[in-house]
Amino acid sequence: MATRDKRDARAPTVGYAELLRRNRPFRLLWLGQVVSQLGDWFDTIAVMTIVLRLTGSGRAVGLIFVTRFLPSVVISPLSGVVADRFNRRHIMIASDLVRAVVVLGFLAVRRPDQVWMIYALTVLQLTFSTFFEPAKSASIPSLVEPREIVAANAITSVTWSAMLTLGAAVGGFVTGWVGTDAAFVIDSLTYLASAALIFRIAMPKRAARPKRKLTLTKALGITDTLEGMRYVRARPRLVAYLAVKPAWGVGGGVMTLLAVFGEKVFPVAGKAALGIGALYTARGIGTAVGPVLARRVGGETRRALQKSIGLAFLVAGVFYAAFGVAPTLAVALVMLAIAHAGGSVLWVSSTALLQVSVEDEFRGRVFAAELALMTLAMAASNYVTGELLDPIGYSPRVVAAGTGLFFLLPGVVWFATTRWWDKGETALREHAAHTDELRADETATHGNVVEQVHLTAE
Repeated sequence: MATRDKRDARAPTVGYAELLRRNRPFRLLWLGQVVSQLGDWFDTIAVMTIVLRLTGSGRAVGLIFVTRFLPSVVISPLSGVVADRFNRRHIMIASDLVRAVVVLGFLAVRRPDQVWMIYALTVLQLTFSTFFEPAKSASIPSLVEPREIVAANAITSVTWSAMLTLGAAVGGFVTGWVGTDAAFVIDSLTYLASAALIFRIAMPKRAARPKRKLTLTKALGITDTLEGMRYVRARPRLVAYLAVKPAWGVGGGVMTLLAVFGEKVFPVAGKAALGIGALYTARGIGTAVGPVLARRVGGETRRALQKSIGLAFLVAGVFYAAFGVAPTLAVALVMLAIAHAGGSVLWVSSTALLQVSVEDEFRGRVFAAELALMTLAMAASNYVTGELLDPIGYSPRVVAAGTGLFFLLPGVVWFATTRWWDKGETALREHAAHTDELRADETATHGNVVEQVHLTAE
């Protein structure tokens, strides 16, 4: 693996503009991300605004995030199997078309007794997102060259950040001054645009899957799910990579905190939507800068990416704690941006490491499992955050500072265990090589025996 790292370090890096210019399939996938994620942030700001207006409860906002995350926990095992078994392009198109219809249902919510509709529609919307995301993540290594994977994921992360920045800023303005209905219509149109762009992508043909006898467990995806679990469990390094985003998700209650901070701590011009938009804009700026800076400073080797993950947890922890005690909105925006710069670094690094380490036939299941674990952690975190804010009565500042201190723990554990799971991966590789040698020896011995039999017969 050290040899591979050195080879990767010598390989010329790929510029972001160069990759988008000459790789049409990836460019189309990226453009679909641009438009759909822009609409998603319009939708997110609008939903939080409606819930706060109709309920006035931080707990209700926390439950919104729980409903956004739980579908992934329930559906991800199936969505991963689907992404590995069927055409990933078709899966993404179908998911976009269904979501375009679902988000229009938010237009019907007008009264406090209709808030349940927001939760139901959110579950439907995110259920189909759960099919889209693993298919998309598993498709990227098929659309780019190995040396382009880090650049492709950096572009994806920066785009998410840019759309968060623009979508939160413009979405906050549209929601605050025009109304929530416009935000939902725009989100629906962006899903349709994304489907049209992905329709034009020519996906490389994947290797045929071996045919197996159809059983009930096979039809339900249970067999494939268990196969994927065995694949990951046998590779300690994959287990570590797979744990990065779930560890980040344990502190995901900050998403609820940003809504509450925007309403109660840092409203802008007396409007909660503008305050929420400003905080999410700072979050977006930080996530855009993080991976670009890390790639320039640290490089793209496996060891560099692994090291950046541990450091990113520590940076996020320190600056989230600082955000919690920030005296003014300006200081809070800077602290929040730096904290999320760390978050985006660990996101891009772990994604790239998984994409280059997992075989294509398992990628859908691995990324679906990662999504399920991460969203479970984020759902639990947002629920706990809502409980801490309302029934228990902690201030948003105390909860934010505590979240930051918690983020230091995964960083410490990451550096403490790296040598152990690296050693486990080396042992696994040596065992596989030894097994191959034994098989080769057995084949050679069998050939010699057969040859001697023929000579004796002659």
